[in-house]
Amino acid sequence: MNPDQSTLNALMELASIVTTDIAGITRGRSFAAHEIEDYLRKGVGWVPANLALTPFDLIADPNPWGSSGDLRLMADPASKVRVTCLPGEMPLHFYHADITDLKGEAWDCCVRSFLKTALRDFEQETGLQVISAVEQEFQIFGADWPQAPSFGLRTQRRAGAFGNLLMTALHEAGAEPEMFLPEYGKNQFEVTCRPAPALAAADRAATIRAVTREVAANFGWQASFAPKTEADGVGNGVHVHVSFIDSDGNPATFDPGRPGRLSRLAGSFAAGVIRHLPALVAFTAPSVLSYMRLVPHHWSAAFTCLGEKNREASLRICPTSELPGSNPAKQFNMEYRAADACASPHLSLAVIIRAGLEGIRQGLEQPPLINEDPAGFPEEKLQELGIRRLPESLEQALDKLKADETVMGWFSRDFIECYFGMKKLEIELVKDLSPEELCARYRAIY
Repeated sequence: MNPDQSTLNALMELASIVTTDIAGITRGRSFAAHEIEDYLRKGVGWVPANLALTPFDLIADPNPWGSSGDLRLMADPASKVRVTCLPGEMPLHFYHADITDLKGEAWDCCVRSFLKTALRDFEQETGLQVISAVEQEFQIFGADWPQAPSFGLRTQRRAGAFGNLLMTALHEAGAEPEMFLPEYGKNQFEVTCRPAPALAAADRAATIRAVTREVAANFGWQASFAPKTEADGVGNGVHVHVSFIDSDGNPATFDPGRPGRLSRLAGSFAAGVIRHLPALVAFTAPSVLSYMRLVPHHWSAAFTCLGEKNREASLRICPTSELPGSNPAKQFNMEYRAADACASPHLSLAVIIRAGLEGIRQGLEQPPLINEDPAGFPEEKLQELGIRRLPESLEQALDKLKADETVMGWFSRDFIECYFGMKKLEIELVKDLSPEELCARYRAIY
């Protein structure tokens, strides 16, 4: 039972400093909110081996650190989240953080710092800034709702005040939500938010997951972002949108005279992502369960291809409004579809940017536009177009990662050792589960 308002008024508000780790889980430490200025200055303590935590709360052993070492979570004041609108609940108050050593220098295994470095390198080499938005799908469990049509107004309305409270909470959290919509799957919804500079977009992605779970819990339900919640059900995807602007804020992704209307630089960026995609999914679709979603004919992603308005493409050029007064250059973006919420949004966005930057550095030609389902192509056509099947398991994805010297070279030795060790343990822990048991296990966590 929730405390009454008079009790809440007497309780001390807590604030937290958090990191979203390589398991895609937001963890951190809390303290009295009235001491926030002190904690913004000094951060809170953290442990290196925490990075080796599997989703199932077992630390991979061995890992590079064991019981040794100390770190700090240093909050970014600009990332503040404070939600006060949840009935009968204390405010949800937290800050996203970089992980540093005790001197305040970035830790070489901090994924948020890794994203910041990727963005810095991209801007220095291209003169452009990355803009991003992250769309996320989730399902509600525990609600006693009558059946209603996919995408239907009744589907949204039967949820009562849930959608209203969620949009209110996300607005209060600074996530700039755009839409709350019923989706194709059972009790499935999607939340979209406005584009923002890439670091803020990654923070928002983690914020949206945390706030959505809080709002659902306020109704006595569970919100799960797991990539599959039932073996024969619809998957929950994460769609990472990227575009570029110059130093004056002008769009730099659009060129109406080129194939797919991608600028030359954006075409090379796309080529880099497509080239390294089999390795990238080890980070963007990083769970055993992820590969039950990345299959043909599911509007997710199963092949390495660039498509225009094609939801079977792993990298999709999104449509723009052609209504009078519309500016397609400002709307224009690419959507990376081979991702889910088992991944750190910071790490997902960072590896996409790194891969795209490699394509720009090498001056790669834009890949062919594939506007059909490549699953229907004969093998000869796939080879002719340079299209490859994405890994079909986490083990295969890790093998592709290990074989890609470029992607492996982006990370420190400690990070790679930890990542492979943690994923090996994750695979071991669920190897004997049936598909339904696997879905249930991840559904409870994500």
